[in-house]
Amino acid sequence: MLDELLEELRSGSGSRSGPRGDREPPQRAAMERLAELQKPLFTKPEDPQEVDTPLPNVSKISFYLEQAGVGLGQVETFRISLAIRQLVESEALPRCRLWGKILGTRGSYIVVEAEYRDGEQDDEPDPEEEDDGGKVTLLAFPRQEGLPQPAYRPPPAVPREAVGTGANRFMYYVCSEPGLPWVKLPPVTPAQVTAARSIYKLFTGNLDSPVVSYPPFPGNEANYLRAQIARISAGTHVSPQGFYQLGEDEACEPNPDFEDVQPALMCDLSAWVHHMPHILQQGRCTWANLSGKRGDDSNEEGEAEEEEEEPEEMGPQLLTPLSLDAEMFGVPPWTCRLSSTLVPQHAVAVLRSNLWPGAHAYASGKKFENFYVGWGLKYCGGGGFSPQAPPPPQTEYPEGPELAEVPDPSLEDEQALRDALEERHLSPGLDEDDDEEDDEDDEDN
Repeated sequence: MLDELLEELRSGSGSRSGPRGDREPPQRAAMERLAELQKPLFTKPEDPQEVDTPLPNVSKISFYLEQAGVGLGQVETFRISLAIRQLVESEALPRCRLWGKILGTRGSYIVVEAEYRDGEQDDEPDPEEEDDGGKVTLLAFPRQEGLPQPAYRPPPAVPREAVGTGANRFMYYVCSEPGLPWVKLPPVTPAQVTAARSIYKLFTGNLDSPVVSYPPFPGNEANYLRAQIARISAGTHVSPQGFYQLGEDEACEPNPDFEDVQPALMCDLSAWVHHMPHILQQGRCTWANLSGKRGDDSNEEGEAEEEEEEPEEMGPQLLTPLSLDAEMFGVPPWTCRLSSTLVPQHAVAVLRSNLWPGAHAYASGKKFENFYVGWGLKYCGGGGFSPQAPPPPQTEYPEGPELAEVPDPSLEDEQALRDALEERHLSPGLDEDDDEEDDEDDEDN
């Protein structure tokens, strides 16, 4: 039912005859059905005085975002705030916030970021752990002696980060329209983050749709959406310098001594810092040592393969100023400005990401917020996106003396061999006498 409703909203179909036989405007029936689903959002709580839920003030955030030139409109923002209230009450979330909205070709995703409960574990298994540990599964062909065997062993799978840490620090819920059911996205894996960096694909609005791309993406659109959310959060979630401080476990925690900062002073990139951990090339925020896992694999003779230990990859530290971010494609990574130059004392500082179009942040006094509205794609330069080329073909067998090519014999060599064979064929007695003499010599010995 929900899929049919979303399809009607996307395509504009669903018109029907009115009470007098006239045709209703397109999408009228679908909008009425959506209004029926959104009707429970406008019900009042039984005792509003006792309601104590960690609801984000979406209306206030929307007010600041409108000054920055970003927003979803008052009507949609109000409906989203009611839908978030419904999500918090049904899931008993300890804290959540409106992350943003990712657009798609046939539908969009409203994204809510929430914290895990204390001691909560995700029941979904890690797809990398279900693998054979990086070993090659050969076909069931009979083994023949003397034939060369493949020596290739794929690298071991990088394990997924535990919930509440690294790229899986938060959990995310999405829905297409306020009033429709919220769907919890699965945790992200390093393989999905690595594959998402190599493709450039728009979203369709259907979480179950496959991601057809090269290199192949390990999952459906729900996994691809979760990977892009992790990449956007790691690269664009920033805060005013001094708002956070490093705790004992090297995690960011609010600084109680943070003082108000004038918006005019926040127009400098050195006044902003990254408070989300950087995702390494390995696909994790914390480096995983796989050298021991590689040594567990053995070759045909049972000897452990000797491989050099990989150097530990280090990323930028937390609370690194934005002024140290590197340019890409000759474009500065950030643009900072005031929302109003006519009344600067009441303006807000606005920060916009040029590498992730649609990512914004604002700061006013002790308040700041990160918000994203866009297609969920990274800027790839003025020349457009270039797909990754396929890898070069591997050699079929390792080179060795038994597989070395021998030059063809010349005509003289062939004629000499032919003459020798004919001479031996025409004088068989000599060969028999030679064989008898050899036998007698062996008996005497």
